[in-house]
Amino acid sequence: MEINKEVHSTVHHLIERCKDGAKGYKTASEDVEDQDLKDLFRKYAVQRDSMITELQDQLHQMGHTDEESSSIEGTIHRAWIDLKSALSSKDRVRVLEECERGEDYAVKAYKEALEKDLPAHLKQIIEQQYKDVKHAHDHIRTLRDAAKG
Repeated sequence: MEINKEVHSTVHHLIERCKDGAKGYKTASEDVEDQDLKDLFRKYAVQRDSMITELQDQLHQMGHTDEESSSIEGTIHRAWIDLKSALSSKDRVRVLEECERGEDYAVKAYKEALEKDLPAHLKQIIEQQYKDVKHAHDHIRTLRDAAKG
């Protein structure tokens, strides 16, 4: 099944956001000291890796591959860059704020993707991934709010 450039571009953009999230969470899990966050960030890094695989499989089934080259936005989204300084500060609230900011970009990318005209099977996968990303975002926000309190 051949796909148009917009569908390919949309899926590629989601893959890039998931790569950013996987890398951000992997970095956070290695550097954060709180064991509960270390475990949570590992879980989210694995989740994003599986989402990448699922999206790449969809592209492959449609006769495309995902280029390994980085996006125009760089190899890691700007939202995740401040995570490193937050981690070095050992400030739980700052770490969670930076993770939430990264998740904001992922949620936005998924919302925009769902507004596009996508093949039904692909849209179903993206809807499920959106729910997972939104859940992660909301969970991080809840942890941040609790850490502030």
